[in-house]
Amino acid sequence: MSNHVAYPVFRTPDRDLALRVARRMVAFGALPDSEVSVEIGGVSTTAEAGRLRDVLPDAWFTCWNTDVPAAPPPGIPDLTLSVPARELPADLADAHAYLPLSVSMLDQPPGSIEEHFASVAGPHPAEIRWSSLTWPEAPEHGLYGEGTHAMVTLLLNSDSLELDVRADTHLVLVHVRHRTGDDYEVRFAQWLAEQIGQQVIGAPQRP
Repeated sequence: MSNHVAYPVFRTPDRDLALRVARRMVAFGALPDSEVSVEIGGVSTTAEAGRLRDVLPDAWFTCWNTDVPAAPPPGIPDLTLSVPARELPADLADAHAYLPLSVSMLDQPPGSIEEHFASVAGPHPAEIRWSSLTWPEAPEHGLYGEGTHAMVTLLLNSDSLELDVRADTHLVLVHVRHRTGDDYEVRFAQWLAEQIGQQVIGAPQRP
């Protein structure tokens, strides 16, 4: 069973620039059925959860905390099951036991949510991930085409795919198939980065 690694290829404090660079990398491998998913991690106040509910009405809210009440408070849905924003009550004060929350939208058409999501994510660690891409082959460099593991991730306010390392910058990563015993994966990531005028700038991350 194969897996993938993600190499960082661009870092900047400029959110808009980071999104433009990520989109250039996506465009290099985009297909008609490509998808984009987004997630905000670590929403730690009910006030902020309410703001995100209002500005991301199509998102889903999820609590990954196992130390929660056996039954939700009156008027509050069970957030351990993932709840659409439109089903959250206006008053979330009693939802504090479910904090922190993650906020996500999965498998959307590219170009449909990225700019709005980036603008409302605020200071939270967040990611935008484009999937179902394809990387072309480069036989002159000994590189094979790749579809299964071709993805691009933009991390906002974070240096980690787990969204557990906060940063004052935003990071673009390109995903390639993981191979052991040679430098194939880093050569492939470097070649991909060069197609948009960038280069590998750090160690890979393994999702």
